[in-house]
Amino acid sequence: MTSMIVIGGGPGGYVAAIRAAQLGAEVTLIEKEHLGGTCLNIGCIPMKALLHSAELLTEAKYGALSGVITAPRLDFDQMQKNKSQITAKLVRGVTQLLKANGVEVIFGEARFTGSKTLEIRDASGKCSLSADKIIIAAGSLPMMPPLPGLDSDKCIDSTQGLNLSQPPASMVIIGGGVIGVEMATAYNSFGTDVTVIEMLPEVLPMIDKEIAEAARKQLEKNGVKILTAAKVISVTDSGAAARVQIEIEGRKALAEGEKVLVCTGRRPNTASLGLEEVGILLERGFIAVSRRMETNIPGVYAIGDCASKTMLAHVASVQGEIAAENAMGHEALYDESTNPSCVYTAPEVATVGLTEEACKAKGIAYTVGTFPLVANGKSLIMNGGAGMIKILAAAEDHKILGVHMAGPRATDLITEGALAISLGATVKDLINTIHGHPTVGEAVREAALAVEKRAIHMVNR
Repeated sequence: MTSMIVIGGGPGGYVAAIRAAQLGAEVTLIEKEHLGGTCLNIGCIPMKALLHSAELLTEAKYGALSGVITAPRLDFDQMQKNKSQITAKLVRGVTQLLKANGVEVIFGEARFTGSKTLEIRDASGKCSLSADKIIIAAGSLPMMPPLPGLDSDKCIDSTQGLNLSQPPASMVIIGGGVIGVEMATAYNSFGTDVTVIEMLPEVLPMIDKEIAEAARKQLEKNGVKILTAAKVISVTDSGAAARVQIEIEGRKALAEGEKVLVCTGRRPNTASLGLEEVGILLERGFIAVSRRMETNIPGVYAIGDCASKTMLAHVASVQGEIAAENAMGHEALYDESTNPSCVYTAPEVATVGLTEEACKAKGIAYTVGTFPLVANGKSLIMNGGAGMIKILAAAEDHKILGVHMAGPRATDLITEGALAISLGATVKDLINTIHGHPTVGEAVREAALAVEKRAIHMVNR
């Protein structure tokens, strides 16, 4: 029987362990802190629990427009309790799944002492383990930029931002990526005066520009102040608040907040693993892997945030399955073309495939169809019609290149776009698929019709 060690019990590691066990491996999983990793404990799940509370609060505030009169009150303690209960339930579920699949779990910290040998340290001491195959799923850590003043107790990272005892009166968020705008969405809904500072020209710089601009407009409409092309110089603790010194186009500016939330990205959590000592190659801190998720050492694999610049839980999970299958003698390759990105703002943002900017950079001839959700009945009911659906198709054969959305439940709907790209579908395939009414999803078909300049529920241009 093939023996396997998986380092890390997050959404990549525990999935890899289960898949390997399904394929007949004898699996040991090493986890330093909590099963479920960052995602379940201090990332995706708790963040979405807070955002769900924010969504309910916002809907209640504006319920009178739909004829529902209520006086909502935020119980922040109960909200945090609910978040913790959801997280705990999911972690228990992961624990039970690992047990049911015969995976042995050891809580401790792993370090390579040989290409297939690890030293495991825990509270009781240390031991040595070896295996035929090893999968590294060590995850990532918040990255704090080297800025003067970030050692102030008013400066917090995303983990601390999820666990505040009360929403602050004001908050400055450094970083306008996914974590930054999601935090801005939540705390703005909770009544916090939020300012987002982003170094690049636009927030959500990895998203299609037109969709990112739509998301920004809605955030600003909701009261979030956004400063882009802004460089943070320093943070100064002024007693009741922290002052953030900024430079925008050569001009000095100042933003103040009771809390300064630093969301400037994450870095691979590889420093303590002893990788270089045993010859495992790194590229700018990330573990270098092939499309089989194998490192330069045969039989040693790496997945998720420690090996991929696309730091998403669903990417880690898919890579975990691929690594386990290859380790067990099957053949599987990672293909990022169908990987969706989801942002839980209000409205939600989701994207898959190529953006207009990527098509231009690659010299790909394309055509575009967009459909505004103000013309979609279900969206109009749900959020007043904010958002749009956008489809990019190859100019020659109208094969779907990218699907981009801002609107209600966009993070659920994006799977249709991912499936279309996976199957090599064309605009005609989407048009020929009957979509239910009234749904937000029927706007996807309208956007496909718009590619051919024949959308029904808007004037084609």
